[in-house]
Amino acid sequence: MIPSCDTAHDDNDVGPLFSPLTLPCGLVLKNRIAKAAMSDSLGDGTGHPTEAQGRLYERWAQGGVALSLIGEVQGRPDVAEKPGNLVLNDHSDLSAFERLAQRGNQYGSGLWLQLGHAGALAYPPTSVARGPSALDLPGLRCAALSPGEIHALPDQFARTAALARAAGFAGVQVHAAHGFLLSQFLSPLFNRRNDAYGGSITGRRRLLLEVIQAVRDAVGPAFPVAVKLNASDQLEGGLDQEDALEVVKSLDNQPIDLIDISGGTYFPGARSASDTDTAAGSPYFLAFARRARRHTTLPLMLTGGFKTLSQARSAVDEGSVDIIGLARALAIKPELARALAIKPELPRHWQQGQSAGPTFPRFDTPPEGGITAWYTMRLTQLAEDRDDESPGSLEQALADYEARDQTRTLAWRRHFYSTPG
Repeated sequence: MIPSCDTAHDDNDVGPLFSPLTLPCGLVLKNRIAKAAMSDSLGDGTGHPTEAQGRLYERWAQGGVALSLIGEVQGRPDVAEKPGNLVLNDHSDLSAFERLAQRGNQYGSGLWLQLGHAGALAYPPTSVARGPSALDLPGLRCAALSPGEIHALPDQFARTAALARAAGFAGVQVHAAHGFLLSQFLSPLFNRRNDAYGGSITGRRRLLLEVIQAVRDAVGPAFPVAVKLNASDQLEGGLDQEDALEVVKSLDNQPIDLIDISGGTYFPGARSASDTDTAAGSPYFLAFARRARRHTTLPLMLTGGFKTLSQARSAVDEGSVDIIGLARALAIKPELARALAIKPELPRHWQQGQSAGPTFPRFDTPPEGGITAWYTMRLTQLAEDRDDESPGSLEQALADYEARDQTRTLAWRRHFYSTPG
């Protein structure tokens, strides 16, 4: 934990932001900057990582982050969010994951897997949408999970976590945010069950707590386990901040090492925090993190909206959070990097006292999904060392993104289901 600090900084003093942090499991992080999970969509279409994906996480490690999180790694092929996701189970080629871990575990950085399950938001061409409750809404239809299917989930998450450790990854994060399955169980908008897994927040958080315990039992006490949690679904009738605080209180007694606070939901048509034009505004959910700080002694990470060294430094200095999660900021060249024709290594620049931040593009009237597609295609360029290229317009990026998904969908069906249709 970092005590409150009101000491002024000069230009070359980055303060506690670059001091080590010891997690409850004993792991020491070299600084307080993490590459937050993003759906980089760089899997090969059979659930396995690619060479380009390994290169991307190698670059982030070299750039100075203490840890990187690789988003949406499923334990089953029929629950994936996108056909570019990874699938890690007993049928996977573990050596491919070992190579990815080796690339990300360099330069004093560690690569963690985010354990996911899309639930009601599973990608229809490859997956079967099942959530806490049956839904039939415009753009979203799913069946309800049976009690037996729910009871099997903790062991499924735990098996993927155990394989992640065996492959050499440095930690795991249980994904309970952004409207995916565990987030759906927390949300009264998705979860209308009247059994032990529904009703009040006590019932709605039950599955998350069971998953956490199963994961911890599978990986042992010395392996980092984090949880990503919504501060709010940002949807009427969804998880609100008061219930989210109740979840934080319950997590304080769980065998975890870090709570990553985020927000928003990929509900069809919804505007999520991660799809906001980041050229304006301030860090998302910082006020919630300050409230959460009063209810937990666990390290807190805040992801979303950090654009400047001053913002990151201030949040850590004041003691509201312990780790700053950066995502899109690590996909854009800082102004200083552009001027010196060097690669985007924002944490290293900040540690050297170079306060230039990334210059975010501005998008007027973006098409739905366009901003996400633009950044996803930008990650592909970074993975292929094509830094100076632009993904082009939102429309072009979206077309390229969708075309790639179509190709990978065919590969996914052939590999997992032995059928192209």
